[in-house]
Amino acid sequence: MIIRVRRVAAACALGAALTACGAPSAPHASRPAPTAPTAVTSRPPTLAPGPAGLTPVFKNGPRVDGKTVALTFDADMTADQGPRAAAGEHFDNPQLIATLRALKVPATVFMTGRWADEYPAEARDIGRDPRFEIANHSYSHYAFTGDCYGLPTVSRDRMKADVERAYTAFKKAGVPNAMPYFRFPGGCYDRQALKTLSAVGVTAVQWDVVSGDAFATDSDAVAQQVLEGVQPGSVVVMHCTRSAAPATEKAVRMIVPELRKKGYRFVKVSELIGAADRHR
Repeated sequence: MIIRVRRVAAACALGAALTACGAPSAPHASRPAPTAPTAVTSRPPTLAPGPAGLTPVFKNGPRVDGKTVALTFDADMTADQGPRAAAGEHFDNPQLIATLRALKVPATVFMTGRWADEYPAEARDIGRDPRFEIANHSYSHYAFTGDCYGLPTVSRDRMKADVERAYTAFKKAGVPNAMPYFRFPGGCYDRQALKTLSAVGVTAVQWDVVSGDAFATDSDAVAQQVLEGVQPGSVVVMHCTRSAAPATEKAVRMIVPELRKKGYRFVKVSELIGAADRHR
């Protein structure tokens, strides 16, 4: 999702130019490259279903379990943006992915299936890098509720299929083990959406820190907003996009050393969810 809200910790503003992240890198010959979920030795941590079996919603990890923080990046591409990509619009940010690797920062990428279809090599490269994990951001990036920042909506009877279609796209692209985590497009959901997705067995992942990087051109302002908002266990929502989030890579280069100076350790969302589950 594209978020351009400043100093509001639970809102997304989505523009017409939805964007994504991902970049191929040199082959990593030493990395294991499992080709099926059966290669996973244990299931990633998830939260137990909520009341009445609703899909559980995760916003941040424990505040008392050390100074950890998860940077998350939404790889957005809507189902109807193929012509824009064909015309030369870049729905990726190779330099950002390279910077995360250079800084040795683990991260969780919430990817749409449509993006994986458009950029299978990038999706595969991110998914096979143990520093990263890929989670589900729907196939089409259509909203799961009405009135969600102008996004088109997916019908109730298609929600489950839309999420499952994204996992199929990841597998087709060669992503070995996509995580059982789901981020609602626009961050918009209601009880009915949570009920509908309960059959998929995912944990819905929101955030508690909005970076404000979407459409921003001031990297200093983005970095300041993140640094002021982070607490132990925080989930930060960001984007990796050359066209619609051009300030993000530079902001990350400022955010990472400053948080490390403060004693923070960067983790993937799966680690925070595991810690939250242990504290239940």
